[in-house]
Amino acid sequence: MSRLRNALVVLLLVWAGPGWAQVRLSVAVPGPLNLSYLPIDLAAKIGADTAEGAELILTQLGGGGQALQYLENRNVDFAVAGVPAALSAKARGKDVVVVAAVDDLPLFVFMVRADLKGDVKRPRDLKGRVVGVNTSSLASKTTSQQLAELILKNDGVSPAQVRIIAAGQSWDEQSSLILTKSADAILGDEPFASRLKEAGEVFFLTNLSNPADAAKIPGAAFLHAGVETRSDVIRDAPAKVEKMVAVVRRTLQWMATRSPQQIVDALGVSDDATRTSLIKTLGQYPRLYSPDGKLSARQIAETDTFYAASEGTAGKTPRLADMTDDRWAGRKP
Repeated sequence: MSRLRNALVVLLLVWAGPGWAQVRLSVAVPGPLNLSYLPIDLAAKIGADTAEGAELILTQLGGGGQALQYLENRNVDFAVAGVPAALSAKARGKDVVVVAAVDDLPLFVFMVRADLKGDVKRPRDLKGRVVGVNTSSLASKTTSQQLAELILKNDGVSPAQVRIIAAGQSWDEQSSLILTKSADAILGDEPFASRLKEAGEVFFLTNLSNPADAAKIPGAAFLHAGVETRSDVIRDAPAKVEKMVAVVRRTLQWMATRSPQQIVDALGVSDDATRTSLIKTLGQYPRLYSPDGKLSARQIAETDTFYAASEGTAGKTPRLADMTDDRWAGRKP
C-alpha cells in the first residue's frame, strides 16, 4: 500500500511540477474589453502565459493613471498603460520603465452627446461644459486627459474652463455618463465610442484614426499602450520581465494571424451587442496593434512630441528614450 501511495505522490509531483514552476506576473491594466488593451485581456485566454511558463494575474482598473499608481505602490510588478501617462509619472519623479509596445497606433475619440450637435461644432464650444476623461491620479495624468486638454488648448480653451470628470475605461462607465447626461463629452475609447455613435447617442468631434483630425495634433502617432515596470523589478527579477514581454509578443503574433471574429471568440464574450461591436471595430482598425512588441524609434519620437505639446515644461520634460529598456522586446525604426 505504501509503495502505491509513494508512486502516486511521484506521479502527482511530475504532473504538477510545471504548474508549480510558473512565474506569477501581476499586471494592472485599464478595462475590461477596451480595444487598445485587448491583447492583455486575451493573453491568458489563448494560453500565451502558460506557454511561456507564467501565470498572468490581472487587476483591471478605470484608467492608466490608476494602473501606474498600482505599479508605484508595489501592488503589481507591471502596468499596461498609456506611455504619455508614464512620461507624466516620470516627470513627477516616479520609477517607471517602458519595456515593450502593445499598440502601433493610438485610438481615441472625442465624442459629444448627440443632443448637443447644434451647439457643439468645434472643441471651443465645450467651454463651460463637463468633459469626461479616463481617471487620473495625483501622480500622473492619463493619456486621455493629456489629449483632451491639448485639443481644447489648441482651440483656445484652458483646462480651467471645463469641468473634467472621471469616465473610466469600460462600456458600463462611459455609456452611463452619456446616457444619463452626466457628461457633455468624453475623450474616450473604442469600441465604446462607435457603439454609442451607432445607437445615435453621440457624434464624433475628433477621431485620431481620421488623418485630418490627427494632422491637427502634434505627435498624434504616439505610442499609446505599452508595458511598464519598475527599475527594482528589472534589477531583482529580470526573468519576470523577460516572460512578461514574451507573453505580450506571443499574444500580438497570435492576433496578427487571426480574424476579428476568431479574436472575439477566444475572449469568450457572450453578450451579443458587445461581440458585434468588438468584431466591427477590430475590423475597422487593422493597424491598431504592434505586430511584435518592439519599441519603435518613430513612436518614441512622436510620443516625445505629443508629451511636450500636452504637458511638457521647459527644461523638465523627460525623454521616452531615457526611460525605456529594450533588451527583451528589441528596437526598430
